[in-house]
Parts: sequence; C-alpha cells; structure tokens
Amino acid sequence: MNFFEEVYKLCKEIPRGKVSTYKILAEKLNTKAYRLVGYALRSNSYVPKVPCHRVVDSRGRLHGFGGSTSQRFLDRKAKLLRKEGVKVKDHKVIDFDKVLYKF
Repeated sequence: MNFFEEVYKLCKEIPRGKVSTYKILAEKLNTKAYRLVGYALRSNSYVPKVPCHRVVDSRGRLHGFGGSTSQRFLDRKAKLLRKEGVKVKDHKVIDFDKVLYKF
C-alpha cells in the first residue's frame, strides 16, 4: 500500500461528527510529512468514500477542500461538516478539542 492509500485508509476511520488533523494523520503514519498528507487528500478521487472534509489544520481551521483554498470550496467543506454535526464558524471548528479524533 502506498502513502496516499495509507492516508485514505486512516481518513476513513475518522467518525462522522469528528475531525482530525493533517499532523495527527502524519504522526500515525510515523512521518512529519504533514504537507504530503494534505497533498494526498487534495488528490483524493474516492470522495465520498474517503471523507477528506473531516481533516483540518492543527488549530481547527479549514485549510482546503477539493484541491482549492477558495472561499467557495471552504464553504462546501464547512457545509459537509455542519451536516455531520460539527459546528463551524468563519471556517474554524467550534469546540475543536471536543470533536478532535485521535487514532
């Protein structure tokens, strides 16, 4: 299994209504390649099977979605998270510590 596939496998473990971070995923894979985790998720062609919208930065901010950091794409990511019960305001997860999933 290659690195991207490992990232996707972990991402699928994040429960509905929870979020994790690029850093947590990378650390679970025994690497500090946080940006490569982001690149793997940017390249995710398995949506919605691999719920990459559940991955945010280490401060709970929505960083990118669908290969873009544009307002429109971040709004879509926020909408998906809200649909799962995650509170988001100004592209930041509210009560981040309460919804953070660690492997």
